Amino acid sequence: MRILLTNDDGINAPGLYVLEKIAAQLSDDIWICAPSEEQSGAGHSLTLTRPVRLREHAPRRFSVSGTPTDSVTMALRKVLPQKPDLILSGVNRGANLGDDVTYSGTVSAAMEGALAGIPSIALSQVTSREGAGNDVDFSAAEAWGAKVLKALIETEFAPRTLINVNFPPCAADAVKGVRVVRQGFHDYARGSLIEAVDPRGFPYYWFGLHGIEHTLGRNTDLEATAEGYVSVTPLQLDLTHEASLARLAARFEA
Repeated sequence: MRILLTNDDGINAPGLYVLEKIAAQLSDDIWICAPSEEQSGAGHSLTLTRPVRLREHAPRRFSVSGTPTDSVTMALRKVLPQKPDLILSGVNRGANLGDDVTYSGTVSAAMEGALAGIPSIALSQVTSREGAGNDVDFSAAEAWGAKVLKALIETEFAPRTLINVNFPPCAADAVKGVRVVRQGFHDYARGSLIEAVDPRGFPYYWFGLHGIEHTLGRNTDLEATAEGYVSVTPLQLDLTHEASLARLAARFEA
């Protein structure tokens, strides 16, 4: 089984090395193509206004001067000799829960794989605190990653879907199990907005992640990880709200 690994934290991110360890338990045919720099929050963006550079660091290990979507695109069109059997994105440093998936480069890389018809899974390690930098405990992901993936790759993926996996912020031996749950949602708050002045006297602003309220709900990814479970959530690329079609169409009937 050929597996493509990517992420949004960059080619040198600790979580990517964790993902390599996990993937090595599934196959020895592993390829890596990830952004050269961190691209957290890049979403499903594609670089169109500047050239993209591809660099080979070692056999089967490449970086791209672009977004996670660019990385998957380059891997499929330029790097891999054949289409991979599986795409894994992560392990992200921090959660990708609820509606945060719309901002996530980690999840978007898996979306790009799903668009190409390849089974794709995003993996993230929830942290107990923001601002931890690279000081993140990936032990839950390391211990549970292969176990979760082995079950998932034996399952047929519906067309144009992907899987979003989040590991809870606790030690590996404290993880209670796995829950298959729906996507939750946050109360709208984009965290903190830090305002300061640069050395030349001009104001600047920096978006933070603090203060985001969680609306846990029942049977959601937010609830599952908060209670110590690995959350597994199937996501679909079709964003159409079916229930609104007839109501909106009626507004335009003669």
